[in-house]
Amino acid sequence: MSIDSVPQKGAGSPRLVIERRIEQPRWLSILSPVILIVAALLVGAVLLWMTGADPWFVYRRMALVAFGDKYGWSDTTVKATPLILAGLGVSIAFRMKLWNIGAEGQLFMGAFFATGVALHLLSPDTPPVLMLSTMAIAGFIGGGLWGLIPGVLKAKLNVNEIITTLMLNYVAAFWINYFVYGPWSERGFGLTPQFPRSAWTPRLADYADAVPFFQGMTAHMGILLAVILAVILWVVWRQTKWGFEISIIGDNPQAARYAGINLPRNIMLIMFLSGGFAGLAGMSEVAGVVHRLQERFSPGYG
Repeated sequence: MSIDSVPQKGAGSPRLVIERRIEQPRWLSILSPVILIVAALLVGAVLLWMTGADPWFVYRRMALVAFGDKYGWSDTTVKATPLILAGLGVSIAFRMKLWNIGAEGQLFMGAFFATGVALHLLSPDTPPVLMLSTMAIAGFIGGGLWGLIPGVLKAKLNVNEIITTLMLNYVAAFWINYFVYGPWSERGFGLTPQFPRSAWTPRLADYADAVPFFQGMTAHMGILLAVILAVILWVVWRQTKWGFEISIIGDNPQAARYAGINLPRNIMLIMFLSGGFAGLAGMSEVAGVVHRLQERFSPGYG
């Protein structure tokens, strides 16, 4: 609701008029992304045409490779898993109008912590459920702590989070390189020894004996984690008091402060959660795809 002041006839004092707030229709929130995707495809088509390529052939080929058969769907799912998790992490920070440009570094640190669990903390004979659960927790903590650093600097010293998160990407990359070429290296190569089988995220192909259709499919169960976390986040933002508080902080920090909301604490918590989700992306990649920590295992998912 909005309140406007309208002068009364023959009087110097204004009267209050209560009007219904203009709300964005639901269909617009659905249509807007569709329009943006179509616009991006059109721009891409123009660029392809200018270089002499056939846009229809290129787009058709892209669709067939990604979704033309079960193997395409499987490989697309493998690539989508870390993108979804890292994207969720970035969206958590942006909910509060914080720019987390450091998801790549947080992804690296999540993978690093998960690798430490798989190779050095737990025995190879550890049951897979316990092993993978511990790796996921460690990955979340690793990414979260890396995200907490710029969170503390922002909350306590008002340091711009864009700069700190961006620079920490390079620190994390050099940290990974030090370990894969140094203490954790396998025969001097830029990678660690392979994880024990208990630290491998189950793939669809592992169940091919029971379901022959899964034969050769590389999609792993990390996609289920990504989908479940996306649903949980939606519920938190839409249905909880804390989710509403975060939206208030993002929209109007001054009003949130007057309402008694603790801004520094929420900034640090949000950056920890944001980094934690990116850390899960790193854990899913080393446990579900490469089965070891290695240099440049991420092509830029963060």
